[in-house]
Amino acid sequence: MPDLEDDLRFALRLADAADAISGARFRANDLHVTTKPDRTHVTDADQAVERAIRELIETEREGDEILGEEYGSVGGDPRAAHRLWIIDPIDGTHSYERGLPMWGTLIGLVVDGEPVLGVASSPALAGTAGKRWWASVGNGAWASEGGGEPTRLRVSGIRKLADAAISFQSIQQWDRSGHLDQLIALSRTVWRDRAYGDVWAYALLAEGLIEAVAEFGLHPYDIAALIPIVEEAGGRVTASDGSAALWDGSAVATNGAIHEEFLHLLRG
Repeated sequence: MPDLEDDLRFALRLADAADAISGARFRANDLHVTTKPDRTHVTDADQAVERAIRELIETEREGDEILGEEYGSVGGDPRAAHRLWIIDPIDGTHSYERGLPMWGTLIGLVVDGEPVLGVASSPALAGTAGKRWWASVGNGAWASEGGGEPTRLRVSGIRKLADAAISFQSIQQWDRSGHLDQLIALSRTVWRDRAYGDVWAYALLAEGLIEAVAEFGLHPYDIAALIPIVEEAGGRVTASDGSAALWDGSAVATNGAIHEEFLHLLRG
């Protein structure tokens, strides 16, 4: 079995392959967009990226299982997998199709139910240079811009919710989940609230630029890669009730210091 360092090198290569495809199709005049049964959008780039990643995993990690947004899983219950790659080929498809740069590919590895590795790659950020964030358990969280020298990530030291800047993703999301009252209360408590959205919000948290991200209606591929990045940067990620976030459908990610205060407010 490969070790975690080898898995991380492999995951970064997967991100390279994904960026080559998604970057070439970004803002393309002939981008093909369709609507899935759940009324979310999918582009030909989403599908091509996931196919490429799956092909590489199947070739180089034979026996590992895969769960992806566009093509699901093969075989038994992915929750019972020993080694499970969880892929979101383009996190932020709506931004991608509108030509906004806040999107990225998420690649996570879960071993025996625990997220142990994550890569988030956003090739359209920072002009055309692109940004990438990655982490593996015990080895810290890192970021680079334009393939430059990696820098280690650390969450902020803010210790009170009243001093915190938070990202709530969207009003609709909180309203549909029955948490609109808590969102209003949160907005009246924190120093600053914004909806940065998708992969970028978690990256800002890991970089120490905001203190919390919370969202509802999640799938495992929305969060699996981001859990190690936030936690290895010193933060904490749970579901909205404080349990494990991966399969719950909700996520509260913070710098750790304000986590319990944030959860207490969510409980109303």
